[in-house]
This record gives sequence, structure tokens and C-alpha cells, in this order.
Amino acid sequence: MDFFILMLSIPLVSGALLTIVGERDWAPNLNVIASLGTFLAAVGLTGEIVANGPRFAVGEQFFIDSLNVFFVALTAFVGLTTSIFSGPYMRIERDRGRLTKPRLRLYKSMYQLFMFTMLAALTTNNLGILWVAMEAATLTTVLLVSLYRSPASLEAAWKYFILCGVGIAQALFGTVLLYFAAERVLGAAGNALLWTHLVDVKSQLEPTIMALSFIFLLVGYGTKVGLAPLHNWLPDAHAEGPTPVSAVLSGLLLNVALYAILRCKVLADGALPEGYAGNLMIGFGLFTLLLAAFFLSRQKDVKRMFAYSSIEHMGLITFAFGMGGPIANFAGLLHMTMHSLTKSAIFFAVGHATQKTETQLMEHIRGLMKINPLIGWGLMLGTLAILGMPPFGVFASEFMILTHAMKHFPWTTPILLLALGVAFASIFSKVQPMVFGETEAKRLPHAPAITPVFLHLGIVLMLGLYIPPYLTRWFHEAARMLG
Repeated sequence: MDFFILMLSIPLVSGALLTIVGERDWAPNLNVIASLGTFLAAVGLTGEIVANGPRFAVGEQFFIDSLNVFFVALTAFVGLTTSIFSGPYMRIERDRGRLTKPRLRLYKSMYQLFMFTMLAALTTNNLGILWVAMEAATLTTVLLVSLYRSPASLEAAWKYFILCGVGIAQALFGTVLLYFAAERVLGAAGNALLWTHLVDVKSQLEPTIMALSFIFLLVGYGTKVGLAPLHNWLPDAHAEGPTPVSAVLSGLLLNVALYAILRCKVLADGALPEGYAGNLMIGFGLFTLLLAAFFLSRQKDVKRMFAYSSIEHMGLITFAFGMGGPIANFAGLLHMTMHSLTKSAIFFAVGHATQKTETQLMEHIRGLMKINPLIGWGLMLGTLAILGMPPFGVFASEFMILTHAMKHFPWTTPILLLALGVAFASIFSKVQPMVFGETEAKRLPHAPAITPVFLHLGIVLMLGLYIPPYLTRWFHEAARMLG
């Protein structure tokens, strides 16, 4: 059995099937079953790569190694837990009249196609296919963001489409420049966009062309990462789309876009003077981190607040990979994992909280511990985890990034501490009354899908206390591949 073909086929076929039967009452179960099948195939593929090493698929068009199979496993896992959460959540939205059956059918089919595009982007060896998959991911998520068809959601979807469309056009121009540089070395045999061929000749690529190419690729894919000043689409898309969409946008799509930048950075590091690509990423990362931290204090919408938190953390991760080296790369990969699991868990808890209160304004959400203690504890523990409190895994990754910066880039330390301190104060001061404040509201009349929240937080807690040796080796191998 080819786990790779199975992993890509399941979301593609199920997405097409759900466009036909997505209105049926059992369609949410099909969505979960398809996500489970994708996850099991990803686990099988991961085991195969760990045991036998990298492999090609579909000729040389797809390539799976220790770096991208790590992202594949994480993407499939969060995709599964989000599908479990979205079943009861979307059913309540339908019962309240916010969604119709045709829109639910659109949601389920686009969700599976979104998973397909992300997995294809992660595993392709062809930088042209990578660009196409990222554009397809944009198109599917535009439809998901606009699902409610309200004026605000349509505006958010258009802003998302226009800004990311401009960004992806920049990435296309960067890809064309990369091909131009590679064709001079590899010839016109059709291998000039295959990453495995490019990495073998990266030191021979024309430096001037590669410098321009990396700038366009960083700006282009950085738009989808949410790097400032290209981040404006992200808070609106999170605030106006359904909560499961917010979970996969923060937990998955941002990672895939950053993965694309990392692959391009490996090529740029080989062709350009030491530090060129890394310094650009450090600059964008610090600016993003600082800007998002100060915007956090001004937010009144809970989903917008955690959207800015995602921007903040992607800035920190970009900064870590910009520093480079085995420790910073290891910390960046660990932080990507911790952020994906924690932020999706937070959005799960926030989704149930906003459904109960029928508002996303934080001043109207109070006393979650009384309304439903599980939701209250889920939101509070998730908040403490994302703010870097020990013993959660985010603390471990942030500590590694900070200590590495203190040693090798000491001038960045005050900026990092200021941004993290402002973010901590802003988020904690707003979440604390939401969880423990006084309220006259009654307990939730329905049982929320709270299992994914504590499953994610349990993994984040475990990785903060103990990282299994096989996972440590995996992270080290992926970090080594990044340089």
C-alpha cells in the first residue's frame, strides 16, 4: 500500500463526494472518517520515512523527507481533531439559522479540498506545484471565510483574496526568477524547479538573481504567513469566518506558507553571502512580533485578539529560523508544533464560548467557569500555554529562542522581552474576566466537543515536560536539513 497516494487521494475524493452528499445528516461523520483516514495514511507515511529514509513519488514531482513529513503528520492530526470539533459546532450554527444546508455542504467539501491542497504543498518537490497548491489553498479558504454571507464576512473574504492574491503573485515572480537562475545551471531539461535538483547546485546559482528571487518569495509567501506589514487579512478572516476555519488557518495554513519560505531559504543560503536570507527573516520576524504585541492590547473581539496572537508567534518563529543553526532551527520547529496544537485548542474553546453568549466581544463574555467549567478551564489553560507559562511546551521553545538570541544576537533581546511582556499582559488581562468574571448566564444546554481541546493541551504539556527520544531525533534531523 502506498501511503502517500492514499493520503492525497482520501481528501480529494471525499471532497468531491461531499459536494454531492454534504447536505445529508451523516455527512459530518463522513468528514471525520475521511480526516481519520488521511491521518492514518500520514502516520503510515511517517513510519515509512523514519524507517527507510526520503523517497520520491509520481516520478520526481513529489519528495518526502524528515522535514516535510513532520509537517504532514502535524497537519493531518490537527485536521482530524478540527473535523471532530466542527461536527457539533456547525450543527448548532445550522440550528440557529446562521448556516443553511447548502452552505454546510460547501463547508465540508472545501474543508477536505483545503486539506488536500496543504498536503500537496508540503510534499511536492516541484516549486511550481508548490505555488499552485498555495493558490488553491487560498481559493478554498476564501469560500470558507465567507461562509456566513454576512457583509462583514464577505468583506473579510475579499480582503483575504485580494491581499493574498497580490502576495501569491509576488511569489510567482520569485519562482520565475528562481527558474531563470536554475536553468542557466541545469539546462532546459525540466528539472529547474525540482527542489532536490536545485539544492545540489545551489552554490552555482547566480547570486544577484537569487537575491531578488528570495525577496519576492519571502514577501509573497510571507503574506500568507501573516508577516507585517502584510498581515491585514488575517485578523478579519479569523474574526468573520466559522471557528473551525480559524483553527485550521492559525494551526495549519500559516505553517505551510512558512515551510515554503524555509525551502527557499535553504537555496538562498547556498547561493548568497552568509546571513542575507537570515537577516531578512530576522527583520520581518521582529517587526511582526513587535507590531502584533502592541495591537493585542487594542482588541475587543476575542477571535481577532487570538488572530493577532498568531501573527505574534509567526513573527517569533520567523525570527528563530532567521537566526539559523541547529538550536534555533530546533526551537523554531518545536514552536511551530506547540503553536499549532495550542492555538487550535484555544479556538475550539472560544468557539463554544461565543456560541453560548452569541457574541465575540470580550466584554460580554463572562463567567465561563460557571457556564461550563470545561470550556473555562480549556480557555484558561490554553491561554497560559500560548503565553509561554511553564511547564507547557511553548515555554520550552520560547526559552530556547530567547537564550540563543541572547548569545548570538544580543541586540534583539530587549525587543523580544518587550514584545512578549506586552503580549502576556494584554491577553491575560482580557481572558481572566472572561473565565472567572461574574455572570447571570445559565449553564450550556448542550455538551460541547471539548475532547480535542484537552487532547491538544495534553500533548503540549507532555512536550513541555518530556520530549520522547525518537521525536528529539526527528526534530534534530529536520533542523539539520535547514542548515
